[in-house]
Amino acid sequence: MIRTDIVKLTVIEAVAFRQKLMAGGAGVTVLRYDTAQPGIASISKTSGQAIPAANTPADKYPPEVFNEAIRLTFGMPYKKRGNVKLTKETVEEVAPEPAEEVTEEEVVIDSREYQKLVDYYTDKNGKLSYELLNKDLIKFAHASKTVRGMLDEGESVKKIRTYIVCSKFRSVIGNRKLTEAQVLKMAELLDEVSPKSVFKTLDAELRKMSAGKKK
Repeated sequence: MIRTDIVKLTVIEAVAFRQKLMAGGAGVTVLRYDTAQPGIASISKTSGQAIPAANTPADKYPPEVFNEAIRLTFGMPYKKRGNVKLTKETVEEVAPEPAEEVTEEEVVIDSREYQKLVDYYTDKNGKLSYELLNKDLIKFAHASKTVRGMLDEGESVKKIRTYIVCSKFRSVIGNRKLTEAQVLKMAELLDEVSPKSVFKTLDAELRKMSAGKKK
């Protein structure tokens, strides 16, 4: 069922809704049926045209998609209700499932929360910065007593990285109820934008820290 604040597009098989941006102003979110990554754009206050987010793939979300989304959602309220889940034929709003009942394929993330993450790690040139992201996570790793304890206990780099990413992303987004699956799904979307692993630098630092503990 399509709710009144969500519209179906014709340019591509997708739906769209308006959202209020954290930095102020209006934006639109477009969700395709064939990919988990949302297309997010702010709306220029002067031209009324879409300004796609730094990591929105142009091949999946070309300008005409956002133009239609802006036109069809004009005058509609900002979407404030639950998450949106797409199937082949329907659009429905769903409440998050308990972490233990959610499979990898069923993980639902809130595009507005994902945008908070992107905005936080966007550099002064308006680009999503993996260097900025890794520096922040490495800083957290060195300051965390929990990380030091995990290193002392010989935990794997993967397990330590998961703890760091989940802790930091929940803090940045401002939602400590996000499940591990939801946080990792966001990390996966960030990774799809990068030609290399987004956490490569963090992993290297954790291996270095781990080696130092063994001496």
